[in-house]
Formats: sequence, structure tokens, C-alpha cells
Amino acid sequence: MAGKSNIAAPLARIWSAFWKEGPAHLAQAFKGVIATIDGWLLDSKHAMYGIAVARMVFAAAALGLLLTNFSTRHYTYGSGAAWSGQLEEANGGFAGKPLFELFFSIARHDAAVTAYFLVLIVLASALLVGYRARLVLPVFLILWIGLIETPYFGGDQGDNALRIALFLMLFTDHSARWSFDARRRGRNANATGTIPAKLWRGTRILPAGLTNLWHNLALVALACQVFMIYVSGALFKAGGEPWQNGTAIYGPLHTMRFGPWPELSEMITTFGWVVALGSIGSVMLQVCFPGALLFRWTRIPVLFAMISFHAGIAILMGLPWFSLAMVGIDAIFIRDVTWERMANWVKRSAHTAEEAPPAPVLDELVETGDRETERIIVGV
Repeated sequence: MAGKSNIAAPLARIWSAFWKEGPAHLAQAFKGVIATIDGWLLDSKHAMYGIAVARMVFAAAALGLLLTNFSTRHYTYGSGAAWSGQLEEANGGFAGKPLFELFFSIARHDAAVTAYFLVLIVLASALLVGYRARLVLPVFLILWIGLIETPYFGGDQGDNALRIALFLMLFTDHSARWSFDARRRGRNANATGTIPAKLWRGTRILPAGLTNLWHNLALVALACQVFMIYVSGALFKAGGEPWQNGTAIYGPLHTMRFGPWPELSEMITTFGWVVALGSIGSVMLQVCFPGALLFRWTRIPVLFAMISFHAGIAILMGLPWFSLAMVGIDAIFIRDVTWERMANWVKRSAHTAEEAPPAPVLDELVETGDRETERIIVGV
């Protein structure tokens, strides 16, 4: 009995102390978490370089799709697609929405389709270099949705991912780095005037706290979007027998639709361990992606692996624009300091190359009077 009382007394004191002080400690911890979240959302914008890279990659993906389909635009999107019935009745989730039906209304006229394509190419180019990007992006997105949602057989899931990412990017400060807008904003930082004038000059219109909140919440939404794509795709794959036994990628690589390089596909799938690694490894990579971003020592290899994964899809399966769209979203997970280091390295390399003087071998020989060597070099 004495032993039990000796144990019970300390436990009672611990319980009493926890009951008295525990709620206060929990409340303090909760306040700290709220303060951290509040500071992260409102104090400054995050992933400024990452979202700029995403803007450029999204624009490059759109340009690639437009340019590669330009020669077949009438057959895929215009009057030549009448056989599919898409010109008789609008389809897709945006059917019946007046804002997105411009292309559907002109799809029968080849000249108008060509003009529509050219306008989209110009807008995508402006978005790529960040020229009036805050004005260009909404117009581009509306016209882009109208084009992509019209054909029955011309789209894939990459178009959906790009459309969602472009919509979320509307709420970010995507042209604050590596753009013509950034230079203009630097020159007009203290400019005043009407709202349209400020918008044209690229200066801030809304309070910094509000724009910071929108920007950072859009980043969170982009991250959730890519997490859902990766994890849901991995869980769907894990339920299939080909993915469980490690043979899943063999079939698609040997089909006409997803095997643009038969010789390359044949060479890669010759080795069973490569097929197994690609099949099982892709599932593990996708399902572990969100958690791996929490720590630097796992974030770097998983981002490298994911970019390599998309590069493989782009080359081996002939889906470059889908892969570019996903790589663009992944760019926001790379820290700004890393992008700055890469940019500085490129600048230093270019500066060193410009400053390196040419080797005036012949001039030095002439000045030193080495005529024999000069005759050997010039061949006389």
C-alpha cells in the first residue's frame, strides 16, 4: 500500500499541474500557430520567382500547343471538324457560357479561326515575357478556354490542369520578376493617377496586405491542386494489377498514340528492371510528393525526380504540353533564393564570356616579330 501511495502522489501532482497550466500552454501554442500563419499570409508575397517561372512555362506550353496545331487548326478546331458534330452543339463544361463562346461562333470560318489563333499566339508571347501581363492574362484565359473546350477530340487532362493553374495565377503577382512589367514597375514605383493609369503602369492599386493574402492563398490553392493530381493518380494506379506487378508502363509505350518513338520505347522496355522501376517508382513518387516537400533534404531529390518524371512523359509518351504545365506548377516549390542563385550564375557566366578578350595570336606574333610562326599560321 505504501508503494502505491508513493506512485500515486507524484501522478496526482502532475495531473493537477497539467489541469491548471495545460490549457494556458495549449492556448499559447495555438496563438503562436495563428500568428505564424497570419504572418506568412499577410506580411509578404512568397515564391515570387517560382510563380514567374510558372507564368513563363505556362505561356510556353500554350505557345507550343498553338504552334504545333497551327497547320491543322481547321481540321482540329475549325470547319474541317464538322464531321465530329462539335460545330452543331457546344460541348464541355463551359458550353452555353457567353463569355467563352466566341470561338464556337466563328469556328465555321477559316479566316476567323486563323485570326483567333494568331491573337492567342501574340497574347501567349506577351505573357511569356511579362508584357502587360496583368491585363493580358484574363483576356488570354477567356480566349484559351473558348478554344480548348470546343473540340471533342482535341484536348486532354493537361488542358484542364493548365486552365485551372492559369485561373489561380490571376490572383498572384506573377509578373513581379523576370518581366518587362517588373522594369516598368521599378520606374513607376511612386507614380500616382487613376486606377486605369496605375494598372497600365503596373503599379499597386490595392493595399499590400490584401494583395499579399490573395497571392499566397493562390499559391496554396496551386499546391493543393498539384497534390490532388499526384496523390489521386497514385492511389488510382495502386489499385490496378499492372501497377502492382510493375508492368504498367510497358503497354502505353508500345501503342501508336503514346509511343511516338517506337525504337526508343523498345530499347527502354527491353530491361525488365527499368519497366518495374518506372511503374512502381512513379506510384511511390506521386504519393510521397506532398510529404517530401516538408524537408529540404527530401524536397530537392523529389523535385528533381518529378521533373525527370515529366520529362520522360513528354519524350516517351508524346505529351510535352501536359508535362510543361505540371512542371510549371512544380516551380513554385523551389525557393526564391535558389532561383536567384541560378540567375546570378547565368549572369556571371554571361558576363565572364563577354569580358574574355579574344586571343589575338596573329597580332601578338606580328608585334613580337615572330615572322616564321606567322608564315606557318597564315600558310605563306
